[in-house]
Amino acid sequence: MRKPRILWVDDEIDLLRPHIIFLQEKSYEVETANNGSDAVDKVKENFYDIIFLDENMPGMTGLETLTEIKSFSPNVPVVMITKSEEENIMDEAIGSKIADYLIKPVNPKQILLTLKKNIDQKRLVTQQTTSAYQMQFSRIGMRINDRLTYQEWVDIYKKLVHWEIELSSSEDSAMDQIIAMQKEDANKAFFKFIKENYLYWFQKEIGERPLLSTDIFKHKVFPMLDKGQKVFVLIIDNLRFDQWRTLSTVFENYFRTETEELYYSILPTATMYARNAMFAGLMPSEIEKIYPEFWEDDDNEGHKNYFEEQLLQKQMERFGRKEKLYYDKVSGIRLEKRISDNVKSILASDLSVMVFNFVDMISHARTEMDMIKELAGDEKAYRSLTLSWFNNSSLLELIKSLSENDIKLVVTTDHGAIRVDNPVKVIGERETNTNLRYKLGRNLNYKAKQVYEVRDPKLAFLPTPNVSTSYIFAQPTDFFAYPNNFNYYSNYYKDTFQHGGISMEEMIIPLITLGTKS
Repeated sequence: MRKPRILWVDDEIDLLRPHIIFLQEKSYEVETANNGSDAVDKVKENFYDIIFLDENMPGMTGLETLTEIKSFSPNVPVVMITKSEEENIMDEAIGSKIADYLIKPVNPKQILLTLKKNIDQKRLVTQQTTSAYQMQFSRIGMRINDRLTYQEWVDIYKKLVHWEIELSSSEDSAMDQIIAMQKEDANKAFFKFIKENYLYWFQKEIGERPLLSTDIFKHKVFPMLDKGQKVFVLIIDNLRFDQWRTLSTVFENYFRTETEELYYSILPTATMYARNAMFAGLMPSEIEKIYPEFWEDDDNEGHKNYFEEQLLQKQMERFGRKEKLYYDKVSGIRLEKRISDNVKSILASDLSVMVFNFVDMISHARTEMDMIKELAGDEKAYRSLTLSWFNNSSLLELIKSLSENDIKLVVTTDHGAIRVDNPVKVIGERETNTNLRYKLGRNLNYKAKQVYEVRDPKLAFLPTPNVSTSYIFAQPTDFFAYPNNFNYYSNYYKDTFQHGGISMEEMIIPLITLGTKS
């Protein structure tokens, strides 16, 4: 194994000989220079894992040497060492992106800690993370096989997402495979849980059942309005909990997280059903019955979510709410550019709701474009691409602007998505819908053990276009394909992110309340 290489630059380098011997005994290779000019030459000719740089040297100062080194070797970590504790020197050094800052006299343990922090951190983090997850692995595995409540499933999913993100930053790829296998096992058990419990939820009150899509505004948003608070609800279509955890670090630069909850999307976990239910506060069959003008059939390729604002207005009317509502939907990059102009409208309203479809667009683009599939090749890359979009979006500018005002921010979604890899044959009539994770229609032909079937849609409060209509939902990682051109469609949709069926990723989704830091 290669020894880490250190360059130590100090005009009194001979006085540091005990430190250098100490590091050599710890298996570090140490080279020295006693002025900035020699240090620059050495860095141009050699690779170093880290540089210790004295700030106060004759000739080129430490800060001048640092600037020169960074101009051609910007990624090498540099630790500034100085006798001075003056704040302006610290500010200038830190502004030049130093890795650490030490005050003389330094002792060997300080140096060793700095090395471990800047050179060995990834290895140490990998060791600690792997060890911690291995301790949790069997506990999670045993719990998965218990008869869990809906809240216990939320806790299991939170733990799995936590470890998935932690392990993704380590260097042990074998652990990535283990957490993926454990998530797969958990999803299989979760599928059974939904089959056994989903229909009973509609006979119970919140507490005996989870918070569902229909409950969001009534139980989470309206109570904030009752307290006289301005509320901005940001709905990011198709946002999974792991993606929220990735974005949350940016949100928390401007807002403070007050509550981080997870709620359950209704079935199908598709925009037409789940998001309409959220806005209406009603299940799909209830929307179709009470507001038929606002409901489109599933086989209609038109605007299946065209009436979200109207449905929310109807929900507010049913509860006698008079607050001023502002609504907008952003579904393209061009439209995104006008968001900053909407700050005044948001601040002039009591309740503002904005829907962002960009994450959903990423998942669709990943299916259709090889380049996006390459960029978002796995779960970690999918999160990274989501974060990259957010950091460069007008939405972030909007968040920054709103953070300076007294407003509550609610970040949520309508459903998540799961990466599918197993095609399942289904035969249906011409009118059968096209979604890969659920099907509805007459005379569907399938293997009952492979799906969750709802033969009486009324029990799940789903529309019934025909007397003999039934619904089926895919298991985690499965997707439906017709026998015609089965191999072609299997290969085309394999390893794509889809939604509509049953999995923790699709059903257990974020509901975050944030307040301004001021």
